[in-house]
Amino acid sequence: MILGNLYPLLLGILHPMLTRLRLVLEHLPDEALMQKLEKARGRGRDDYPVRAMWNAYIALVVFQHPSVESLRRELSRNGQLRWLLGFGDHVPSAAAFSRFWKRIEAHEAELESLFVALQQAVAAYLPDYGKRLALDSKAIRSYARYRPKNTAPDGRRDRDADYGFKTVHDREGNATKLRWFGYKLHLIVDSTHELPVVYTVTPASKADVATAHALLDKLQAKRPEVLTRAEVLVADKGYDDSKLIMRLWDEHRIRPVIDIRASWRDGEATRLFEGQTNVVYDNKGRVFCVCPETGTMRTMAEGGFEEKRGTLKKRCPARAYGLSCAGVARCPVARGWRIRMDVDRRLFPPIARGSARWVREYRKRTAVERVFSRLDTMYGFETHTIRGLKKMRVRVGFALVVMLGMALGRLREGWSGKLRSFVQVA
Repeated sequence: MILGNLYPLLLGILHPMLTRLRLVLEHLPDEALMQKLEKARGRGRDDYPVRAMWNAYIALVVFQHPSVESLRRELSRNGQLRWLLGFGDHVPSAAAFSRFWKRIEAHEAELESLFVALQQAVAAYLPDYGKRLALDSKAIRSYARYRPKNTAPDGRRDRDADYGFKTVHDREGNATKLRWFGYKLHLIVDSTHELPVVYTVTPASKADVATAHALLDKLQAKRPEVLTRAEVLVADKGYDDSKLIMRLWDEHRIRPVIDIRASWRDGEATRLFEGQTNVVYDNKGRVFCVCPETGTMRTMAEGGFEEKRGTLKKRCPARAYGLSCAGVARCPVARGWRIRMDVDRRLFPPIARGSARWVREYRKRTAVERVFSRLDTMYGFETHTIRGLKKMRVRVGFALVVMLGMALGRLREGWSGKLRSFVQVA
């Protein structure tokens, strides 16, 4: 964004802390949004220009101010920042900030278009952007404490939020039940570069699987090239759903790497494949052969996925690993065996569960968790004061726009090694 004749001069004298802000302001493709906001203002008072107010909200995020009042205090003592944003000698009132944010909320569609434009600009520098995806949801508490019993209008209440419940596990496997009043951010990120791809915000009770389908619909409508480019999507067991797994592969040829829930309720440890005498599988999708002589059960070796046949190939562990097996001579699967995915689409996806590749891909799921952590600690969602679904949607979208804007600035200026850093520039 051009800030007038002073802009080139300011770039030469910026304090190093302001370089991060300059990186976003200069490379954000927000001209169309600015023109619409200026047109909406019309001939009204222009004490604080639209572009300066927009810049100020970007500064609020970049400098991690917990509130508008904190930013206003910084503006009152930092003349260089005021001039960079376009305010000159005057600091806008809190009411002016509030009125401007309501104008941004009225242009939510344009903000989302800016998000899409940023993704396309980033993809021009990162050819593999969107090839490997990670999906998860995040609890965001409302600033209101609980759901009101009455429905009378009151800005202190939040009539859009509801209660969410989630079980989380630590590294030792201990389970903790999380309950909150508020919302869920559902997000798909690029797991290689840890940048957002598509998002939505819902009340906290909305099911993860249903929203995953909605995110795919959104990509299909607005960015179908992402679904064409994507190769793998990783998610935790909250997204273990046959329809989702089948949709990813059958419609988009995206390999689902989704953890599986223990769904067998009859107490069986293994089940025999239909038509086989010594090949069994467990409720995690692992396949074993049983020696016809000794009864020893071994995990079968992976032979890869055969896309045209829709089968997973398994190899005899004795021949694959050089093991001694007394029954190999009369074992019906000594030469290998193929499993059709149709036996159980949850248990037998294109990347075999338990294989080295499956484990390697699943480790990348933590990329989305790191993005969530940045949103909490650096983009202000741990200490926000937001009530209402629309306000939350716009605030999340604005934060993700700044995230992509900073990444785009680094890419254009040759600092791709700092792509994930919020603090460092070069």
